[in-house]
Amino acid sequence: MNNGNDNYGKDTCSSPGQLINAKVDIALGNDITAPIAIKEFKKAGATKVFDRDKVVLVPDHFAPNKDIQSAEQCKMLREFAREQDLTHYYETGEMGVEHALLPEQGVVLPGDLVIGADSHTCTYGGLGAFATGVGSTDLAAAMITGEAWFKVPESMKFIFKGKLNKWVEGKDLILYTIGDIGVDGALYRAMEICGETIEDMGMAGRMTIANMAIEAGAKNGIIAPDKITEEYVKTRAKRGYRFYQSDPDAKYVEVREYDCAKIEPQIAFPHLPENTKGLSEAVSLNVKIDQAVIGSCTNGRLEDLRVAANVIKGHKVHKYVRLLVIPATQWIYRQAMKEGLFDIFLDAGAAISTPTCGPCLGGHMGILAKGERAIATTNRNFVGRMGHPESEVYLSNPAVAAASAVLGRIASPEELKFK
Repeated sequence: MNNGNDNYGKDTCSSPGQLINAKVDIALGNDITAPIAIKEFKKAGATKVFDRDKVVLVPDHFAPNKDIQSAEQCKMLREFAREQDLTHYYETGEMGVEHALLPEQGVVLPGDLVIGADSHTCTYGGLGAFATGVGSTDLAAAMITGEAWFKVPESMKFIFKGKLNKWVEGKDLILYTIGDIGVDGALYRAMEICGETIEDMGMAGRMTIANMAIEAGAKNGIIAPDKITEEYVKTRAKRGYRFYQSDPDAKYVEVREYDCAKIEPQIAFPHLPENTKGLSEAVSLNVKIDQAVIGSCTNGRLEDLRVAANVIKGHKVHKYVRLLVIPATQWIYRQAMKEGLFDIFLDAGAAISTPTCGPCLGGHMGILAKGERAIATTNRNFVGRMGHPESEVYLSNPAVAAASAVLGRIASPEELKFK
């Protein structure tokens, strides 16, 4: 393999609970978290970031700017990027949802140590990187020193076996897991995801699983890189990278095995990702929806849009439902347009947005009113997450979200065959 960062691996010995200081390969901030880090950076008297190639700023949460305050936030990123001559600053027009954009652009690679002032930084574990979210002050310190301190987490292993059932995706596996162990079931632990099912899974599914490790309280989620990873990164990488595997005698505080033949599409009911139900049970409850969202750092990739388009093709969105389709990056947007996916969505009556985190955090482009319900391919369904505190969010995979948009209630894609 190519040589990469040797912060950790066979040549580094550490034990759970040990405090270590490590050099970071990428320090990431967005338009909500980076302004605080920039202020702390300047308050500390710093004048230069440790490495202009390793500090990454992506304005994606309230971008394109929704109001004066968000415009000021993004302006702060823009001015700091210009002042520091940052290599990786992404303006609207080339910006994407950060955790989809960085792997796509080859900014994050296997073997990297990545910190980001955003909790879903753990997405990059799908590439075989150690990636975790930090606070804005920790980001500021890393921007200055190029280092961060960590308490070495204990590790849990999750083994997935068997062939996936129809309509079951990476999103369903991680929702099923969170439903099993709870939102604090992996608190400050590393979730190692493996098994024959994962080995057959593409990068989109792997990153979706790693993305939601934080929803189980984990410090990080990680999947060992392999030939599928190599195929993904080899044309994107502009620097060296390194594949790491767990040692044969690695110790785990817990090992769980799942038979994927027993897993159906999952729905997380309000107001926690652990409140999961199988799709058959969810359909029987006749939960009516007002909005469906297909997008986010969890499920806004091209593979997700293809699945949703395949389900919705030839159908119309329910008269009283809003379907929002948000490609996670500009490349995905362009490719989806080339493949005719936009025609399918537009014919169905969907609205298509430029890349943004927008509705996922209740930012813009899809706020819910009092009493409204949304089904979304996003990662959180906390109280008020997508708008009014008396609204509700149900989490699903893209196929289920698309079918639900057509029928106006939580629905199985299989139901559309009989329309």
